[in-house]
Amino acid sequence: MDALDELAAALRAQLIERARSGRTGAGLDGEVATLVDEEAASLPDPDRAALRERVLLLARGLGPLEPLLADPHVDEVMVNGHREVYVERAGRVVRTGTSFESEAELRHAIERILAPVGRRVDEASPLCDARLGDGSRVNVVIPPLSLGGPCLTIRRFRREGFSLRQLVDRGTLDASAAELLALCVASRASVLVSGGTGSGKTTTLNALSGAIPGDERIVTIEDAAELRLRQRHVVRLEARPANVEGRGEVSIRQLVRNALRMRPDRIVVGEVRGGEALDMLQALNTGHDGSLSTVHANSPSDALRRLETLALMAGLGLPHEAVRDQVAGALDLVVHQARLPGGERVVESVTEVVRVAGGAGARELHRRGGGTMSPRDGRLASRLAAFRERGEG
Repeated sequence: MDALDELAAALRAQLIERARSGRTGAGLDGEVATLVDEEAASLPDPDRAALRERVLLLARGLGPLEPLLADPHVDEVMVNGHREVYVERAGRVVRTGTSFESEAELRHAIERILAPVGRRVDEASPLCDARLGDGSRVNVVIPPLSLGGPCLTIRRFRREGFSLRQLVDRGTLDASAAELLALCVASRASVLVSGGTGSGKTTTLNALSGAIPGDERIVTIEDAAELRLRQRHVVRLEARPANVEGRGEVSIRQLVRNALRMRPDRIVVGEVRGGEALDMLQALNTGHDGSLSTVHANSPSDALRRLETLALMAGLGLPHEAVRDQVAGALDLVVHQARLPGGERVVESVTEVVRVAGGAGARELHRRGGGTMSPRDGRLASRLAAFRERGEG
């Protein structure tokens, strides 16, 4: 590396610090020109021009990742150290021929991603979650936690969510199941979407939200904002992690509690993964019905048990029986999602939540490849009947 390259790298580091501290505003070209004039005023004009070009080259783009991120068919980019880059296309994860020349180049790309959003990773804070300006989600893990070098995962953001009709066309769920789910959501049934990682829970949740009437006030709460609701009256809330000093965290649970003070008609929680489960259950049992959420689980029954476990994590010392009773009273439906070996995401089942002696039970209304039946009795059947009597269904 010659002296000009070393100076360009140093100036690029200064640019990153300026971006993190918010001291930007003249555009990248203007920032680089100002910085070069300030720090390299003694250089001849040709050298300063060359230096500006080198700093811009270092500051712009993500190197070998650029073509992957420009590909509309790529849903996720996974970098495992500087030599291995994988992508997900149509549900399949494949290795690409792309790689970084060195670990330093990968670290530079990570810094270029994180600097505009005011985040950083270093040995003191080797983990980082962030959301890019376009809504894409980023996760970074660096050594010493990652033994094979820095790991970067970018989940691409889809600007337009799928509708239930589009999910039917794609084979994600049957038309009869889509009709039942749309009716249940419109009648203010509370729905939980369950499934494993990458099974398409958020996509289905977004599609279900399309059945919410357009005149209702909806508050969405997410760890990283991904939902794109089509209704006019939507308030979007996003959790905030702690800063490098360990301060400033705003959790999903805090946002759920705050949402109850915002006069919501519906609350949509992107994913329940902690003590906020108890706050959500209490909200659903006190008049905020019709809410939607997702949870990681292997089956509808597991989803109900996991929700109980998460509610107990709130640490209020409630008896397990009381939490089970809250689950049975809060939820109406569990939509279980799965990703098949070929990469296709499908709705495996739609299950009605019923109250049984031990708490919440599951009664299947739909199974993939089979028929769909409407609930015959119970709370959900009464809700749908009242909805139809009002002439809305």
